[in-house]
Amino acid sequence: MSPDPTAVHPIPAFQRVVFLRPLITAPTIEVGEYTYYDDPDGGDRFEQRNVLYGYGSERLVIGRYCAIAAGTRFLMAGAAHPSMGVSTYPFTIFGGRWAEQTLDIVTSMPSRGDTIVGNDVWFGYGSTVMPGVRIGDGAIIAAGAMVTADVPPYTIVGGNPARPIRQRFADEDVARLQRAAWWDWPADLVTEHARKIMAGTPAEIEAIATAAGLGH
Repeated sequence: MSPDPTAVHPIPAFQRVVFLRPLITAPTIEVGEYTYYDDPDGGDRFEQRNVLYGYGSERLVIGRYCAIAAGTRFLMAGAAHPSMGVSTYPFTIFGGRWAEQTLDIVTSMPSRGDTIVGNDVWFGYGSTVMPGVRIGDGAIIAAGAMVTADVPPYTIVGGNPARPIRQRFADEDVARLQRAAWWDWPADLVTEHARKIMAGTPAEIEAIATAAGLGH
């Protein structure tokens, strides 16, 4: 039996672990089923404490089956300051004449766009994702990494700024896994093949998807 994706605390004895999907209320944040956050201080306020500067219309989209360690932060486009002139000071936010004189500067700033995270992505402790980044399926973000650029599928990145360390599988195997898209399988099929998903080969995962008439 698979865990209930609507349960906030899927492991009752460990309240630090939360499924994020049932906790999200902001219309600009979308999280897939079974993606969890683990925080010793409690993960219930992920939306407020871990998604920062979400003042605009830009979206944060996180796929299914992602594992997010404590201290992971997603900086949204609202964190940007104008940098086309002499000063980066945000005069506008303080209102009054400052806002009257500068509002058009802020509203004309180009946006870095939505932040998109694929499925089955593992975020290490204290990692940070900058606005507008796209992270592919199966990627691993090392502890403390500062992700400033897109991350290809099934690639491990680390450092500040984060750089590729290695690709987890050969190109043909990455293609197999993306075709199989096990994260889109029905929950009972994932449960049936959880051992293979954890320890099997890309070819085995593709074979299961093909037999079930699934995949892309």
